[in-house]
Amino acid sequence: MHTFLKFRYFFCLFFLFSCADQPKKDTEDEAVENTGVVSEENVKKTILFFGDSLTAGYGIEVEEAFPALIQNRLDSLNLDYVTINSGLSGETTSGGLNRLNWVLNQEVAIFVLELGANDGLRGIPLEKTRENLQAIITLVEKKDPAIKIILAGMQIPPNMGAEYTTGFRKIFPELAKENEIPLIPFLLEGVAGIPELNLEDGIHPTAKGHQIVMENVWQVLEEVVR
Repeated sequence: MHTFLKFRYFFCLFFLFSCADQPKKDTEDEAVENTGVVSEENVKKTILFFGDSLTAGYGIEVEEAFPALIQNRLDSLNLDYVTINSGLSGETTSGGLNRLNWVLNQEVAIFVLELGANDGLRGIPLEKTRENLQAIITLVEKKDPAIKIILAGMQIPPNMGAEYTTGFRKIFPELAKENEIPLIPFLLEGVAGIPELNLEDGIHPTAKGHQIVMENVWQVLEEVVR
């Protein structure tokens, strides 16, 4: 009988200590869950589209603009990237340079630079546009040399004269070559000048036009993301 009571005593002590330890374990497990830590395999890399109204999707829904369409393509291929639309209507290369540091506060894997169209339409000196684009490229590389930069080529109507128009068009392939970065030859290839693919202003693509723009971007971007 004495032995039986002694056994019961030790059993009760063991049970109490076990119960006392359980909440601690539950708390620890909960703390791990609340840290929000995820494995590197689940972290998506960021593609930042840095541009003007062409990137922003002026006149259409944001989900119809080419950055969102690129996201759909990435998702369909199970590629771990997330796109950020950092387009701002009316943005010039000078304005883009001024807001660049704020934009680069986030981790970026691929930086798609689409600026210059508003410079051309306003007749900003070609050398100034070139300097600003180069400064943007340099600052992105300085921020993180691992960031892959893609430059979107642009062309403008001949309103400013043949010399200006030709010089403007040459800026983009020359910068791409000098900096050894991929070039989208002409962002609006197959869209510019086609009325049914543009809004009434004749400048900004419709939703259908953005689908073609997306393919122009994807032809270059695909090699980088893969």
